[in-house]
Amino acid sequence: MAMTGKRRVLYRQGSGFWRMTAKWVLVFGALYLLDGGLLRSWGDAAAWPMIGILLWAPFGIGVVWYPKKDQRVELTARELRVRRKRLPMEKVNLLHVARLWLEGRSTADDQPVQEWKRFDRVVWVPLRDGRAFGAEFRDPAAFAKVFGAFAVAACGGPDIVRARAAAETYPDPRPMRHRSAADGGSWLDALDIFN
Repeated sequence: MAMTGKRRVLYRQGSGFWRMTAKWVLVFGALYLLDGGLLRSWGDAAAWPMIGILLWAPFGIGVVWYPKKDQRVELTARELRVRRKRLPMEKVNLLHVARLWLEGRSTADDQPVQEWKRFDRVVWVPLRDGRAFGAEFRDPAAFAKVFGAFAVAACGGPDIVRARAAAETYPDPRPMRHRSAADGGSWLDALDIFN
């Protein structure tokens, strides 16, 4: 949790640019040390950092990072920012989020959240109008834990959530459909379907 100005940021996921760059430096730095220390001279091994720099732009940025550049997510008490889209909490069905968190399951596949592995996965954010907005996360269980706890607290606690969920009816969330590139959609919007 971090403070940004007067906003309290509950969860933040960056684009992964610096993580990708650090891994790139580690790989080619290790090749440089291995080649210079064990195999050839340090002058000959200097080719590895040069190769790394030359390959970093087309492959590191173009192939590894660019497809995932829109994975920026920021959750505050007022809104959920996914890519360039802002979802005010008034539009999010926090009761559904809280109920799912207390039951320990997800909207899409009913797989227990604790069993989610740490890899890219779409997490569904249910909206009050019956739609669900998909956002891709590198650590979906960490986001679900923060968002679920926030939703339970915002709805008044576990007992109130269970009572309201038993009394209220609302439509089951359905995924938002793929938008065309002219509408500003990204390739991640193509993942907005249930498995």
